[in-house]
Amino acid sequence: MTVNAIPKMMSISTLRTGYLRGSFTPAEVVESIIERAKDTEDYHVWITPPSRERITPYLEKLQHLSITEYPLWGIPFAIKDNIEVQGWPVTAGCPEFSSVSEQHAVVVERLIAAGAIPVGKTNLDQFATGLVGTRSPYGETCNALRPELISGGSSSGSAVAVALGQAAFSLGTDTAGSGRIPAALHGLVGYKPAVGAWPSAGLVPACRSIDCITVFTHDLEDAVSVDRIVRGPHAEDAFSKTRPLEPTRAPAKWLLPKGELTFFGPFAEAYETTWQTAKQALLQSGVHVEEVDISMLQEAAALLYEGPLVAERWTDLEMFAQQHPGALFPVTEKVLRTGSKETFTAAALFRAQHRLAEIRRSTAEWLHNAVLVLPTCGGTWTREQVQQDPIQTNSHMGLYTNHCNLLDLSAIAVPAGKVAEDMPFGITLFTLPEQEASMVEAARILEPHHKRLLVAVCGLHMRGMSLEPQMTGLGAFFVEETRTAPEYRLYKLNTSPAKPGLVTSLEEGTSIDLELWSMPLSSFGSFTAAIPAPLGIGKIKLQDGRLVSGFICEASAAQDAVDMSHLGGWRNIVAGDAVGTK
Repeated sequence: MTVNAIPKMMSISTLRTGYLRGSFTPAEVVESIIERAKDTEDYHVWITPPSRERITPYLEKLQHLSITEYPLWGIPFAIKDNIEVQGWPVTAGCPEFSSVSEQHAVVVERLIAAGAIPVGKTNLDQFATGLVGTRSPYGETCNALRPELISGGSSSGSAVAVALGQAAFSLGTDTAGSGRIPAALHGLVGYKPAVGAWPSAGLVPACRSIDCITVFTHDLEDAVSVDRIVRGPHAEDAFSKTRPLEPTRAPAKWLLPKGELTFFGPFAEAYETTWQTAKQALLQSGVHVEEVDISMLQEAAALLYEGPLVAERWTDLEMFAQQHPGALFPVTEKVLRTGSKETFTAAALFRAQHRLAEIRRSTAEWLHNAVLVLPTCGGTWTREQVQQDPIQTNSHMGLYTNHCNLLDLSAIAVPAGKVAEDMPFGITLFTLPEQEASMVEAARILEPHHKRLLVAVCGLHMRGMSLEPQMTGLGAFFVEETRTAPEYRLYKLNTSPAKPGLVTSLEEGTSIDLELWSMPLSSFGSFTAAIPAPLGIGKIKLQDGRLVSGFICEASAAQDAVDMSHLGGWRNIVAGDAVGTK
């Protein structure tokens, strides 16, 4: 194995493909992560950096697990340092707050149970209070692409760890945008589930009632894979809820903000131009687009920090701050202490909650069967500019994110072009919690075509068949039913269970029923690596002349198989078997 064999930009699918092919081992991946972390110490990514001593026990456990049975087998992930990992320190970005965790956070426990490897604890804006990534006594986290710029926060180290190839995915948190803004600034996916959909037990709270644990990934399907594993309530978490995903379907409407938007910072003009480009691409895509007034969202956003709701942040930290004077980062303490204002009375809190309920109801009406599209952030700053004006610059970053959790919305931040070289642009899709699956489908629709390919299946991978979960688990979705060109024979192979064998015919052929699925290119390697002989992937000619990748069988395997071509497809063969037809 050479270091070059391990991908710089790690994903679940690329690592699993490498493991299945024997290109590298989890131990070798971990070694490369340790070295990469040492090489970028001046980026201030880690509070508890990757180390052999801490990671080795998790590597040893893999020896007793099967890669085919554990979906995250050998996948390294980073954890924001306000989320607990058993036996590791948790600091929340404050050295005086540090303690050794007695148990895993529920989400961490579920990921490890699926075979994932925790590699370290990442830097953050102290107590998850900030959207810039500069409010940490452990150092300002540099942007992975342009170090002079902010990384975004508060989940700064988590995003940078993935962007620098030091984790395949990472856990962040999101109260006001912390799981989305760092994603936008690094060209990543930032998935924020509905409040309570992922348990928050084991999370040092920022605003306990609306905090979410989130994930950063390079690929949309990696985020979906993590969600699939960690979603679900926990008996000891009072704020977790049963929020299952409904069947996947595209949204009926795409909502865009009416009128001009505000952009800020030294690249404001370029941000606005890139937003207009993304907006026009959506308008010309053929989907149903409507415009809505988002002023209510901005009113809700203001309540989070400018109204009495900020008192919830102070509630969990007031005693610590009083007992440890000088322990809080100066700007963090200034922000948190606003929660103790005398004007923030119980009556003021109830007035704010009543107004939020009205806004929540209105947004629920126009988000029914719809997805809202906004810029994830309207600009960015240099780290020096944030130092000069830490409050106002931070406030601008939350302009299009702060409303989300207060209004009980799901959100996913996805890349949407570039503002300039090494400066990605991102948009966020918002939906109601019961429509979160539609939000993911909308993100798939926006995914660049060059990141997906069509795969033809003719047997157990079709809808309703036993291996359909393998397709959906890899992020594939059904596109259409079709048929091959009349150049093939279909055999029932002598395997257990019985499988179809599609063979190119050199003599008399016929058309065979197929299904076309759209699969992420990043998943295709692990998909093909798991296909057993005599099956493989080749080019299949369709009835309309298209050539697509799909299952092809070695011709020699047909010698001991039954030719079932006259039935036209595997569904008919299965139906015939059910009634005893040969």
